[in-house]
Amino acid sequence: MTKAEIVESVYERVGFSKKEAADIVEMIFDLMKEILERGEKIKISGFGNFAVKEKKARKGRNPQTGEEIEIAPRRVLTFRPSQTLKKLLNA
Repeated sequence: MTKAEIVESVYERVGFSKKEAADIVEMIFDLMKEILERGEKIKISGFGNFAVKEKKARKGRNPQTGEEIEIAPRRVLTFRPSQTLKKLLNA
């Protein structure tokens, strides 16, 4: 599903104008980005949890040459679905 499809769905279900629906969807995504950028978790009841994890630097290997390389530390986004979502997907 694309952002445009989400906007269309909000427009159809809630009855806002398309501009208002687009603004609301954009506002929610911006808010989520800000929260995750600060390293905070997002918990959506019945859906799941988004969290940012810190990965430490580690040694890796170039698969083509076999040469050892250093993989830089980084932050990664993780998602854990709720039990409700898992049950819905596996029903």
